[in-house]
Amino acid sequence: MAEIAAQFEPKWVSPPGDTILDLLEERGWPQTEFAERTGYTAKHVSLLINGKASITEDTAFRLERVLGGTAGFWLSREAKYREIIARQSEQASLRSQSHWLRELPLAHMIKYEWVSKAADKTTQVSECLSFFGVASVDAWRNKYAEPLALAAFKSSPRYRKNVPAIAAWLRQGEKAAMNLDCERFDRGGFKAELKNLRNLTNESDPALFVAGLTEACARVGVAVVFEPAPPGCPVTGATKWLTNGKALLMLSLRYKSNDHLWFAFFHEAGHILLHGKKMLFLEFAGALDGKNEEEADRFASDFLISPGDAAALPFLAHTAASVTAFARKIGVAPGIVVGRMQHDGLLPMNYLNKLKVRYRWQEG
Repeated sequence: MAEIAAQFEPKWVSPPGDTILDLLEERGWPQTEFAERTGYTAKHVSLLINGKASITEDTAFRLERVLGGTAGFWLSREAKYREIIARQSEQASLRSQSHWLRELPLAHMIKYEWVSKAADKTTQVSECLSFFGVASVDAWRNKYAEPLALAAFKSSPRYRKNVPAIAAWLRQGEKAAMNLDCERFDRGGFKAELKNLRNLTNESDPALFVAGLTEACARVGVAVVFEPAPPGCPVTGATKWLTNGKALLMLSLRYKSNDHLWFAFFHEAGHILLHGKKMLFLEFAGALDGKNEEEADRFASDFLISPGDAAALPFLAHTAASVTAFARKIGVAPGIVVGRMQHDGLLPMNYLNKLKVRYRWQEG
């Protein structure tokens, strides 16, 4: 009798029936003899040998008694064969979906190590599907493309075409946020932390204030994530509830000055405090429309410079000394005061910009 290995890991597509045939040939048994000994019909034996009928647990025990080997061997042999067949089918399916790669900002995703660069398109599709946490391109469209298309369209119809880039950026934010340990969301605690974080506007080094920002918000259930936006994705920020007790506050690295960065942060914080947990907010340059966006804008403006303090801005001298003294008095960075005055039309756009802190983000 031929010796049957306990482990069988073929590198070719071979149904378990091939092993059965080998053993029948060794014994000199026709298939009718084998059918009689196993209690199967000749038709079922033919299906079994041709891989058209699967080896069940009952079949495995019959094979163990009639041909030898263990039931575990026969079940493993069957499982390996079915896995190879399924994987071949999966590879064919992935190849048929490779056109999807042209929609994605793949070069950006590889550059910033969101995904690995694969040797072939089939593997790359699999890598990207795993990145998004979906099983197929159709599932990706249902989970990301269609909802994001609607959200982007509400902001501005011209951003609808950038949905795959937006989806990749937002997904990276979700993944980064999942790796951040956060306490359960505490609304009152978040409001209190925001008052402390306002003082961080005076810190000019991103290496220091980003860490402080992230740690403080994590203590109250808000995951703050900075990720560079891909080409074709003019997003500046986003807010999304990942769970009922954890919010994502995501910012891109488009900000080159502290007035824009801090306004964007407090704008997103406004969404978290003022608006529903089921909503996704995407912010685009020059596309802040609607009641919710106006409320978030007002929240950020008033949090950084209170209405009472803002009343003094029209009378503030247009000098670096005056603006710096005023900023020190109210506890924010001078660049934020300059940005507010420029936004309100109280100061020309080319005045006092030297008071703003300019960032050179280390991306990636």
